[in-house]
Amino acid sequence: MERYSNSTREVAQDGRRVALMLSISIKHPDSEGFIDAKMDGTKVTGANVSVKIDDEFMNAVKENKNYTQQFPVHGKALVQKEIDASAIWNKIIHNAWKSAEPGVLFWDTVIRESVPDSYADLGFKTVSTNPCGEIPLCPYDSCRLLAVNLYSYVDEPFTKNATFNYKKFDEHSRIGLRIMDDIVDLELEKIDRIIKKIESDPEDEDIKFTELNLWRNIRKKCIEGRRTGVGITAEGDMLAAMGVQYGSDKGLEFSVDIHKQYALSAYRSSVDLAKERGCFPIYDSVREENNPFIMRIKEADPALYTDMVKYGRRNIALLTIAPTGTTSLMTQTTSGIEPVFMISYKRRRKVNPNDKNIKVDFVDEVGDSWEEFFVFHHKFVEWLKINNYDVDEVSAMDESKLAKIIAKSPYYQATANDVDWVNKVKMQGAVQKWVDHSISVTVNVPNEVDENLISDIYVTAWESGCKGVTVYRDGSRSGVLVNEQENKEVAEDEVRETTAPKRPPVIEADILRFQNNNEKWIAVVGLLKGRPYEVFTGRAEDSFLIPPYVKTGSVIKNRTEEGKSRYDFQYKDRDGYRITINGLSRSFDQEFWNYAKLISGVLRHGMPLVSAVDMISDLHLNHESLNTWKNGVVRALKRYIPDGTKWEKETCQNCGEDSLVYEEGCLNCKSCGHSKCS
Repeated sequence: MERYSNSTREVAQDGRRVALMLSISIKHPDSEGFIDAKMDGTKVTGANVSVKIDDEFMNAVKENKNYTQQFPVHGKALVQKEIDASAIWNKIIHNAWKSAEPGVLFWDTVIRESVPDSYADLGFKTVSTNPCGEIPLCPYDSCRLLAVNLYSYVDEPFTKNATFNYKKFDEHSRIGLRIMDDIVDLELEKIDRIIKKIESDPEDEDIKFTELNLWRNIRKKCIEGRRTGVGITAEGDMLAAMGVQYGSDKGLEFSVDIHKQYALSAYRSSVDLAKERGCFPIYDSVREENNPFIMRIKEADPALYTDMVKYGRRNIALLTIAPTGTTSLMTQTTSGIEPVFMISYKRRRKVNPNDKNIKVDFVDEVGDSWEEFFVFHHKFVEWLKINNYDVDEVSAMDESKLAKIIAKSPYYQATANDVDWVNKVKMQGAVQKWVDHSISVTVNVPNEVDENLISDIYVTAWESGCKGVTVYRDGSRSGVLVNEQENKEVAEDEVRETTAPKRPPVIEADILRFQNNNEKWIAVVGLLKGRPYEVFTGRAEDSFLIPPYVKTGSVIKNRTEEGKSRYDFQYKDRDGYRITINGLSRSFDQEFWNYAKLISGVLRHGMPLVSAVDMISDLHLNHESLNTWKNGVVRALKRYIPDGTKWEKETCQNCGEDSLVYEEGCLNCKSCGHSKCS
């Protein structure tokens, strides 16, 4: 798991790294270890993880019975293991409550509803999903996504005259499917170029065999299935614009109708394309005649089904609902099928306290003055304008006045944390009936909920016909947006004394190697629960010799005969023997060591990493060698800043927007994609 996860962290383009889903069947005897794989927060950080759960296991949980695991999962068992289903279920629930993972995939529902699995014996047997779970996939197939903006089909939004333009929606839905089918052809063009390039390479055929075989299989699957993933975004904004509350019975009914119409339009378009261009090569109506999804199409539109049997269908499967995070940033809408995450949140901008009409709300540790203001969800701003509110005036209001205005809006009690989880899960299950792939949805719950609620959500999702579900408990993951109401009991103008956690005798450590001004440097970063606790760094030539393959180890605190503290470093060699190097302090320049002690003190007392990095970066030291050392410390610590951490002190040098966040130790702009690594 760690190897696959690390691969996603090693491949990136324009500041965006690869995504990955790792899944395992609950029937596998190793599934318990898989469920715990991400609990320490430092492992498998480059992948989402989900457990494929079958109906037999869910029934065993409900009936408090044992469940039999086996390997191989399918076929004759070589290994069998009897487990307490409830105990494993409770572990899944606890971990999801604590860390938002693992998600669950209700695998029997996935397979039962899957249209491509009508062709399982021809290579379309579903084995896992794409990274966010919205496209169940067979080996070698591709995840192709397109989304239409549901908000754009509301005429006269946020008024009493608001209506949904079904005619335009039908037209665009059909066009969207045609675009997706064209994308399949574009993908095939690229695959052919890749294959041609590999074939022309000078290496021997046996060296090229694996890579060629991979791309030929991808090409074959692309031709045979022509799978697409047309979906939607802005469901939450569409409902609000129509004056319908997300999560209400009326909202559920309206959403189901929209997705039913979308499915019929997309399938009609695929049949029309089959008339023009031919159906996907392995289409066989007999294979699909008992598929539940196809039967719903038949019942809803008999003429469409008759034409499909006669002419075939261009694509093996068509529909999905993805998270559409980046897409929703472009459309400035809610994402996917989700409600609005937050209507408002606070931002700060630096101000000159001597300017006129300036309100100073916060003074930071270096004396800079900041003004706080509210930032609103884009379509809430539209509602404000349509209802004749002055947006700047509302932005400057205090929280009590703002709350009264929000209460008048269609977004009131319809945010991610407001929506009743039962209604949300039931909505997902009802909409799923008209989506032939799957839906990526996260059920958001408040921080204070207990584990029983998480269990109820998962069980209800299974009973409602969902193909999968993930839960996010507010505050259970770092690097995620938080509500401005949190931690209000801490006064912002109060200096708080802290006590550093007691250092264990042995702590884990990372070894980091890097170049600084053409010099090789090494850093030993001691970690306490995955967070930097102490740091030792200097030129590699001045330090002890550590083999290049050593990436991790331990820092051991001992005492000399004179009673002084001494830090030793220990690692395992390739044969598994522990090698101890005594005296870290004598391995680095004494001046570097003294500065490192000061920085380690800052880390131990809990200064936020982004603030610690900023403080160290601003140090002005007397000697060039010390400044080079300082840069090394900064580079080492940046690696540990949680992804998604906002950088408040600068705007993007490329686009000027105040949207810089840390990702993979780099500052990335969420507005234009500019990335800066140092």
